[in-house]
Amino acid sequence: MLYICNVKYTIKMLKDVLKSIVESQQEWLAPGNKEIEREQYDRFLSLPPFVYIITGVRRAGKSTFLKQIMRRQNSLNYFNFEDSRSVEFQLSDFLLLEEIFENLNGNNQMIFFDEIQNVEGWERYVRDAVDRKKTVLITGSNARLLSRELGTKLTGRHLDFEMFPFSYSEYLSFTGASKGQESFISFLTHGGFPGYLQIGKEEMLSTLVTDILYRDIFSRYNLRNQEAYSKIVRFLLSNVSKEVSFNNIRNTFELGSATSAMDFLHYLTDAYLLFLVPMYHSSLKVQARNARKVYAIDQGLVHFYSASVSPDNGRLLENTVFLELRRRGNEVWYFKGKRECDFIYRGKDNSISALQVCWEVNSTNEKRETEGLFEAMEQLGLLEGFIITFNQEDKLTKDEKLIKLIPAWKWITEN
Repeated sequence: MLYICNVKYTIKMLKDVLKSIVESQQEWLAPGNKEIEREQYDRFLSLPPFVYIITGVRRAGKSTFLKQIMRRQNSLNYFNFEDSRSVEFQLSDFLLLEEIFENLNGNNQMIFFDEIQNVEGWERYVRDAVDRKKTVLITGSNARLLSRELGTKLTGRHLDFEMFPFSYSEYLSFTGASKGQESFISFLTHGGFPGYLQIGKEEMLSTLVTDILYRDIFSRYNLRNQEAYSKIVRFLLSNVSKEVSFNNIRNTFELGSATSAMDFLHYLTDAYLLFLVPMYHSSLKVQARNARKVYAIDQGLVHFYSASVSPDNGRLLENTVFLELRRRGNEVWYFKGKRECDFIYRGKDNSISALQVCWEVNSTNEKRETEGLFEAMEQLGLLEGFIITFNQEDKLTKDEKLIKLIPAWKWITEN
């Protein structure tokens, strides 16, 4: 038995087996053919002893990002728990892993883990490691599993970071394209998953959704009626920006209860496949009983799953704007009064803003788009609002209130 900080460990895995896994995984650490510096990179310049959690959907580039940080920090202490050879890894094996790291790489206080939530009780080891002044960086693809353990065992000892597929700015860096209408249309169509952009096979997108369903949801939560749940996902991905309710999902897909629908949609949001945006209201109870609007983690997925029904560029644009708001760390709602406004959002400085999304403002839709935004601005006491368009730039005024029309590609890259 080994005892460290009153935590008891029993070594289970064979040292030679674990060492061979570590050595083979280190071969992956060489720079890839096509890597770009992600927008969060500079936030990891200094890494004092603490736990740093990077969460996000599968294949968003978390592992590559971790690799870049490792190279910058000159540390090779890395282990990926998605490796099928590590299926027998237990809590007791972490200290053996540390010993292997030290033998191979010398004494280094930084440790990097991919998908650590696959190991039951992992948070006990991580807390122990931080107590011993180690820096631990973790990636994971399930927000709830990580936050649950962190909240109970690592309160005040961790910092959380979300990683999305490429933003438009990152897409430009990755593809070498110039900002403007042509590249933005391509971004709306193809989205930002690095692997898909590099290889270009749409089957990768359907495989991604299948992996999330079967590896992160069906098996983890022991769900039956998998065909019905798969249909729900296809339905939601082809209906982004629309309102959904748990009761409607239950009735449409003949689930046992609204609770079953609610749980499943929460599983999808935990896996970062979808987002559910509540209606803006000062009362949380009113928010809770109103329908949510659904958005997807990537507009390329939306385009793929909407192909059979002619994807709506306006909805692709709205999904893209939502993702940019979330990337920037905003809290987001939709507004519904006599008219509707697509987004109300609160920034990190606690300021509130109102924003409408419209592919093109014209004589047919100008009244609807502007009145919904003006109503939201009036209720929130705002003098300025925004309409994000595909390529229109203009200013509209009413009762001393100003609406700015801004092309999405400019709004993303210049704000």
